[in-house]
Amino acid sequence: MHGADKTPPEQYDNVLSLLQNTLDSPHFFPQANQEAVPKNLNKEPPNKKIKTQRYVSTKKKTSQKASTTFRKPTQEECQSISSSLILTAKTKQGNRNFFIMSGDGKLQCYNRSCGQTFDPATNTEKSCLNHPGLPVFHDAYKIWSCCNKKTTDFTEFLNIKGCTHSYHSNVKAPEPEKPAVKDINQEVPKPLEQRVVLPRPDANEPLEHLPIIVGTSLKPMLEKMQTEITLVPDVVNDSVIQLNTPCQNKGCHEVYKGQYSNTETCLYHSGVPVFHEGMKYWSCCVKRTTDFNSFLEQVGCTTGLHKWHKDKNVENKVKCRYDWHQTGNNVIISVYSKCPLPDLSYVESNAVKLHIHITFGKDKEVFDEEIILFGIIDTSGSNVTYLGSKVEIKLKKAEAIAWKDLRLRDVLNINAMSIQNK
Repeated sequence: MHGADKTPPEQYDNVLSLLQNTLDSPHFFPQANQEAVPKNLNKEPPNKKIKTQRYVSTKKKTSQKASTTFRKPTQEECQSISSSLILTAKTKQGNRNFFIMSGDGKLQCYNRSCGQTFDPATNTEKSCLNHPGLPVFHDAYKIWSCCNKKTTDFTEFLNIKGCTHSYHSNVKAPEPEKPAVKDINQEVPKPLEQRVVLPRPDANEPLEHLPIIVGTSLKPMLEKMQTEITLVPDVVNDSVIQLNTPCQNKGCHEVYKGQYSNTETCLYHSGVPVFHEGMKYWSCCVKRTTDFNSFLEQVGCTTGLHKWHKDKNVENKVKCRYDWHQTGNNVIISVYSKCPLPDLSYVESNAVKLHIHITFGKDKEVFDEEIILFGIIDTSGSNVTYLGSKVEIKLKKAEAIAWKDLRLRDVLNINAMSIQNK
């Protein structure tokens, strides 16, 4: 549309005369076009800060056919009138709104993606090609909700042609309703509940055995081991040494061949095997290797006599790998020991101290560990599960807090070191 101009009243004579002759014609505005014509046309056109006057026609009551006449605007009215006049007249078809336009006489279409100007007199149901849907921006794609055309470039998105034909409209589409925003100031935050810290019990309180559960994966292994033990006859007299009895010293591969074997020199390792960062070695010597077979074939570094029997009443203590994790209510410790023996093992605890004693394997090796726990546990809700490859200890927390570590002393040592560094 052109901007507002100051048109004198005499130039409206021809327009009013034209309207006088065509007002009663039903073809001036087809019935279908009424939907495209805004009902409330007394409002100013979009983006035009001008006032639009409203003119109402009057009918002369005569014996002849009723006709409609218009009065001309006064000079004062022309001072504030725009290039587009809106007239409301009473006709046989009811009230009609008419646009009186100067210049090219076109209005701006506000249908999405149209952007054209149009003449209301020639506006049809196929005049406008637009998008009736809404723009959607998701995962870097720009999409119209009414069709499947999408792109990642915003300029290309603006240039996507419409998918629906309709009438042109100079009324802007209503903005989609935005979700109601909650007034944050009205929401009063709830006061934080002050947690009551339980007093830490004495670690020297009596220990109690935790209930045990034997897993299904361990039962067949125990039955097989029991069968193998019954097939091997017990040695009644320790002074009698069976032939081909292997030496019990670590690293020695000799077997008993007779009385002269007792006088032979035994080469063995007095230390323990160490496996660290791919290296395998004995703690008593400096020979290291990455191959396990080479490690087993290493000659001992200590000399002595052969030992044909294991020491009685002396447990074969070993170190086992174990780790732990926690949930909201429990702490779970896993001790990796193949084929544990429930009859020879036990786990006992009080509220803050845990004692683990696990016997496992054919050689009845023993893992024994005592742990001062970081937090407080409920022994009545704790238990021990013996599985084929590990022992799982579930400790129920007495209070639902996160443990920084399994051991309390580890945390105390870290805190002490940090204080010293300061």
